[in-house]
Amino acid sequence: MEPDRIAQLFTRDGRYLCARWGRPVAPVIFGLADETLDIFRDVTRAALAHARHPIAETDPEMGANMMSFFLRDWDELASVPDLAELTGQPDLPARLAGHGASQYRIFRFDADGGIRACMTFVNMGGVLADAHPAHLAEGLVMRAMLTFAQDVPPSAELAALIRAAYDPVMPVVGTDPSHALRLSARMAAGAV
Repeated sequence: MEPDRIAQLFTRDGRYLCARWGRPVAPVIFGLADETLDIFRDVTRAALAHARHPIAETDPEMGANMMSFFLRDWDELASVPDLAELTGQPDLPARLAGHGASQYRIFRFDADGGIRACMTFVNMGGVLADAHPAHLAEGLVMRAMLTFAQDVPPSAELAALIRAAYDPVMPVVGTDPSHALRLSARMAAGAV
């Protein structure tokens, strides 16, 4: 993958930000049936194993730090306890409904810039209603692994990029577009 393309994936409003998880991931999923829940758990474990990043039962500060909420309608967010405090966005359900969004992701960061938490909200009552669970899980987990500035479809190339970003020689966060050169070099070297 060329550095310019990598830089595009992490640039929003002229600002480059590529951050990865800086702590073990402790996932929790709400709103799925048991058979679908198992698929999402397996995909999450596989993605973290591919990136060589640890998974944990709990985060010592937060309990869970990768939270996924599956809903049939954005109005269901009103039943999530302390949603405004959790997200820092008191008008989130109305905003998502007003924009016709199918999914929304919020990242929180540690002092070193690494991902501290990721909250993903998915509206299964709209365009995602017929999505295959494994395909949907793969896309959602990939998008939670790095701070992509745009919606990215799962691919082998994207998986290689994620693995490169989690290489121990790479910094937990890059804020200069030259970081994309390093990612491209890691991918080209086959060190991932």
